[in-house]
Amino acid sequence: MTSAETTERDFLAINDLSIGFRGRAGTMVPVLRNISLTVQKGESIGLVGESGSGKSTLALAMMGYLKTGLKVIEGSASFDGIEMFTQARKSLETIRGGRLALIPQNSGQSLTPTLRIGAQIAEALRLHSSLPETAHSARVTELLSQVRLPDPSTISERYPHELSGGQQQRVAIAMALAGEPEALLLDEPTTGLDVTTQAHILELLRDLARETGMAMVYVSHDLGAIARVCDRVIVMYAGEVVLEGSAKQVLRDPGHPYARGLLASIPQLKDTHLPRALDGRPPAPGQVGNGCAFVDRCVIATENCSAARPELTQGPSGAKTRCHHAERVNEIPLIGHREVSQRNLPETISLNLDDLAISYARPNLFEKLTGRENQATATVDAITIALRKGETLGLVGESGSGKSTILKSLAGLLPPLHGSVDVADGTPLPARVEDRSASQLRQIQMIFQNPDESLNPRQTIAQILAQPLKLYFGLSGEALNERSAQLLEQVRLGAHYLDRLPSQLSGGEKQRVAVARAFAAEPDLVLCDEITSALDVSVQAAVLELLDDLRRENDTSYVFVSHDLAVVRVLSDRVAVLYQGRLCEIGPTKDVYGETSHPYTEVLLGAVLEPDPDFSPTLSANDAVELSPPKAGCPFQRRCPKRIGDVCDTVIPPRRDFADGHTIWCHREDF
Repeated sequence: MTSAETTERDFLAINDLSIGFRGRAGTMVPVLRNISLTVQKGESIGLVGESGSGKSTLALAMMGYLKTGLKVIEGSASFDGIEMFTQARKSLETIRGGRLALIPQNSGQSLTPTLRIGAQIAEALRLHSSLPETAHSARVTELLSQVRLPDPSTISERYPHELSGGQQQRVAIAMALAGEPEALLLDEPTTGLDVTTQAHILELLRDLARETGMAMVYVSHDLGAIARVCDRVIVMYAGEVVLEGSAKQVLRDPGHPYARGLLASIPQLKDTHLPRALDGRPPAPGQVGNGCAFVDRCVIATENCSAARPELTQGPSGAKTRCHHAERVNEIPLIGHREVSQRNLPETISLNLDDLAISYARPNLFEKLTGRENQATATVDAITIALRKGETLGLVGESGSGKSTILKSLAGLLPPLHGSVDVADGTPLPARVEDRSASQLRQIQMIFQNPDESLNPRQTIAQILAQPLKLYFGLSGEALNERSAQLLEQVRLGAHYLDRLPSQLSGGEKQRVAVARAFAAEPDLVLCDEITSALDVSVQAAVLELLDDLRRENDTSYVFVSHDLAVVRVLSDRVAVLYQGRLCEIGPTKDVYGETSHPYTEVLLGAVLEPDPDFSPTLSANDAVELSPPKAGCPFQRRCPKRIGDVCDTVIPPRRDFADGHTIWCHREDF
């Protein structure tokens, strides 16, 4: 689109924009290439693509912001007729945060660690709203309620470090909405949120856009979220637009091989296949040749694709596509490539949890002296689970349900109040990691959500892998190098990565190194804490396939924590559903996801999004989050859509056993 074609209705406009950095040879290396798009008032567009495709760079450019080292090569970006890259800093400050707001992926970038939550939102109101100061307190409470934070008056008095990552993200969303923006840029805003919270917040954003005419630009790997809130979808690859159309055109009949590959990478509740990972990786900036940027990964490419760059033209579905063979795109399958079947597992127990109770509260001196140190309210209580050798147990539930708390306790990082954990031979596992033997430490390994926080940035990959190999097996010299190379081959990286630093790897590659380090110890059990939540869909699919392969090859057990119920379905043999640290249901995956489920399980499954613009999640208007469990009765009593009376408030639910080890704790009898 040229400047002459831009109309007064173009609220946000990008015109032939190229952004890049100066390479070693002194020439400009493009990161974005000739991007043109417009967003109208009240319109929502989604930007999708793998990490490194340029989505976030484009969204930030709409604010007139460039990351360090980047420069505009050509083109322009405007907001309501204002050219953003030519404005003085003070002029931009009057726009950003107020009329044009950003919700970043990392909430830590937008929260001040030394200020209470309420004070930070009040500051946003003071800077970007016309509300009188006397109304700020009520508005802070209203905003915290809108983003489904429990007990807003308590939350507003807390500091950021006292909140979970998902709660911090909701505070960041509340701050962005405080100025009642005319346009909202969202960079992976719901990545750390559980399924029900994500679904409710997306409904809030949809409603605000419709009621106020707010424009939205939504950057996300989650095509289900994109389908729920976006009118148009733009698919980016290697810094350029490869597909653009309505949400229905792009998500139902993707007219580009890359978009079709992304959809095939998504696990879905109704599909029992492992998702299909895209082969290869995107070209690095400056490495795109004269032809199609996707040519090396495309299954329908021909010689012409390498010789000439395709133009962005209308394809068979009506969407604009950058492909020489748009008429052949439907030849590429949209389903996964490996059927996941229920496996026959041995009866050998890998880990046994017996009446486990865990609390973050620590007794004070008086409680210790009076013997009351064990009277703290348990964050997690009455957890009894026997994990079989080679089994994957999925732990699901909303934020605050106790999933990660259980993993921390199993890892020896959070001693339980009471109860026990026994390993394979029946030996009790010491509660504290410092009390465990080298053999016990080797048996249980943990993979964290963010590999950046678990990989030493100053060590090479060889040094990172050498630590467990030296500690547990005494390897050195050539034997150490050979085993390290073998581990990298297992996670599909290769020995040439050994000399690299973590900063030289992509997010998906770093997570693969974290997996390799865990398996270097040859563990019996691997604890996986949201390890795919920050990955784009194609990398996630590759990691899921890797985990499944390693499990089959090594007969390793997993405890797999995730908010993504579709990911849990394709990887897990059994699923345990937790609410407020209490078990609601446990059983084979096919049964838990089947027709006979706990009311809370039904709430979770009803909130799962699908990459279909016509799909609507099943949400309850009174589905309010809670800060702590009730003192008596069923933990889910206050939110249960199938509550049957006072018995739910006063009596602990009975255990109801079904076939194949499927158990539900509920007062209902009509299962």
